[in-house]
Amino acid sequence: MATRSAPPLAGLPLHGGDFPHDGAAQRQWRKRRRLSSVAADLLRWADAFLGRAGFDRGPWLAVGFASGIGAWFLLDTVWAWAAFLLLCGLAALFALACWRGREDRSHLLIAVVALACVLALGMAAIWARSTTVGAEPIAYPRVLALDGRILAREDQLAEARTRLTLAVRDAETGWAMKVRVNVQQDRVSPSMEEGARVRLKARLMPPSPPILPGAYDFARTAWFEGLAATGSLIGAVDLIEPAKKPAPLAEAQRTLSAHVRANMEGAAASIAAALASGDRGAISEADEAAMRDSGLTHLLSISGLHVSAVIAAAYLLAIRLLALWPWLALRVRLPLAAALLGALAGIGYTLLTGAEVPTVRSCVGAVLVLIALALGREPLSLRMVAVAAIVVLALWPESLVGPSFQMSFAAVIAIVALHNASWAKRFLAPREQSWLARTGRRIAMLFATGLLIEFALMPIVLFHFHRAGVYGAFANVLAIPLVTFVTMPLLALALLLDLVGAGAPAWWAAQVSLDLLLGLARFTAAQPGAVKLMPQMGLGTVLVIVGGLLWLALWQGRARLWGLIPVAIGVVVFLSTPIPDILITRDGRHVGVTGESDRLLVLRDSRSGFARDNLLELAGAEGEVLLFEEWPGARCSRDFCVLSLERGGREWHVLMARSRDMVEERALAAACERADIVIADRFLPRSCQPAWLKADGRFLRREGGTAIYLERETIRTVAQSQGEHGWWQGDRGR
Repeated sequence: MATRSAPPLAGLPLHGGDFPHDGAAQRQWRKRRRLSSVAADLLRWADAFLGRAGFDRGPWLAVGFASGIGAWFLLDTVWAWAAFLLLCGLAALFALACWRGREDRSHLLIAVVALACVLALGMAAIWARSTTVGAEPIAYPRVLALDGRILAREDQLAEARTRLTLAVRDAETGWAMKVRVNVQQDRVSPSMEEGARVRLKARLMPPSPPILPGAYDFARTAWFEGLAATGSLIGAVDLIEPAKKPAPLAEAQRTLSAHVRANMEGAAASIAAALASGDRGAISEADEAAMRDSGLTHLLSISGLHVSAVIAAAYLLAIRLLALWPWLALRVRLPLAAALLGALAGIGYTLLTGAEVPTVRSCVGAVLVLIALALGREPLSLRMVAVAAIVVLALWPESLVGPSFQMSFAAVIAIVALHNASWAKRFLAPREQSWLARTGRRIAMLFATGLLIEFALMPIVLFHFHRAGVYGAFANVLAIPLVTFVTMPLLALALLLDLVGAGAPAWWAAQVSLDLLLGLARFTAAQPGAVKLMPQMGLGTVLVIVGGLLWLALWQGRARLWGLIPVAIGVVVFLSTPIPDILITRDGRHVGVTGESDRLLVLRDSRSGFARDNLLELAGAEGEVLLFEEWPGARCSRDFCVLSLERGGREWHVLMARSRDMVEERALAAACERADIVIADRFLPRSCQPAWLKADGRFLRREGGTAIYLERETIRTVAQSQGEHGWWQGDRGR
């Protein structure tokens, strides 16, 4: 008789807790539930925090837009840019999907969607800008006969030259390109202006990449300006065809600059021309250095101070004069009419002075202030700054990585954040007190503003210029009121009185005021320790510090104090940043060694100060340089120098080429074998095999300028920060 087979689960208990691995499953399930609960609690806390913070969302959208632009510069490849856009899109879609089933409003999900969108827009804006305006540089240095039209002319009287930007056609390739040529002043005629056709011969070079890691990247600037080459004139310039229709703004700028210089004397005339027309070409190198080292160089660049002074003067003058016309005063809102006239004055001044990025930013911000005044709203707000930033970045997204944009907006954000703080409003609030006490409070606030601006600009200045000013805040307390309330009104009055031939007294007074400004700059710059050269601040460090400062400025309440944490971390990291032991320029001809003397040791004494200044700045060294052949610790022949360096508990032997003469290969191979590092400005044979690094012409052509850290046994090159951006690919192809 057949027996019935038992069911598969026969004999096994059906209670869940009785399964063999049920305890582990229960623990895993409870762990997942706890993690899910923690995540949900964190999300609820973040949502509640954003809901009660009460901060202005608008400025953070501008920060997100700028971050998308910055990500394009930081990421290396096209695939990375596409992945960034894809991640932004997925983040926005995920947040929308999570938001769809919720009945309440989620501040966190709204923030995720908004930031993802503006990040993607920033990336798309700079990518499109680079694709449309970027110009492929010429392949190699060469001499060309050029026939083209003048696009721009910049007179640089202090250097006795004129820069002509030309649209030409390459006779070899047949493709049109834009080049910039330096022409001696005596070979340029007044008829060579915008629109004229000229013929000349020039020695052209591709735009130069950074000479060292962290140095100025002219190749990137030239890429976005559409420049394929720069160079200097050979021979004479022939005018083939005069301009059919002169450029009115350029002609007006040159005429105004010449008129100002004709009515004033000395260095003050050059400064006055810069303030009136934006023409800085006549300012001497010594005066530029004095203004820079005293922290007053921002007064030479037409920006917020100058545009605000012009617009404020036009607004006040217009509202006073219009009030004298009763018929108009009864029928038109005078603040609105005065705001319109002030805006027109600001726009005209912006166009006349060249419409540079700081000027456009200032003009947009000032116009927004006028609109707020006309509507009876708060004129100074961070939202106004955010709108101005988005306008500038939408037009010129590449300006984000330049010091002009960063310093301009950092200063304005610091000013607005300070004066919108509750304690600052209480401090400046009107009260019953004497004129002296009221003036003292305003002076104290002006000094506090200067200190805050210096603090806000410090990381940007250290990152770009590798120097820190000490007395800038003190100098600005005197210089800013002098320029704003004395010099600028006197220049405007002098130009106005010149219409009837009575401007001489105003010109004399303006001369005196600018002589005082220059005297203040020279005195401040000459003080001991006025400028301190520092090693370059790393990109990650400056981003951490700036992020913390933005948090402090844009947040409200006690939550803003959290921004002190990244600022403190960034400062600690910067103070512990090592100085490169060896710096090698991109051509291999200039080598600097630090840490062996109170002066920077160099392989060659350059005839031009460009390489030397870059070596000093990036090494954080001051004073004169010392040649290797004059250093007791180095052994130099006509062809090579050998130097031993003690770093990180070991001795490093460095072999550096001094000449390009042929050397017997066997002797060279033996010398390389005894060296840890070999540096040469030429290609070395394969038989030259040092123990650690061979930085010869082949290496430097591929990697560019190099910084070596011996204790950490690491190197940093220009190529590591360039990726597949167009301006660097052109250089690598040569």
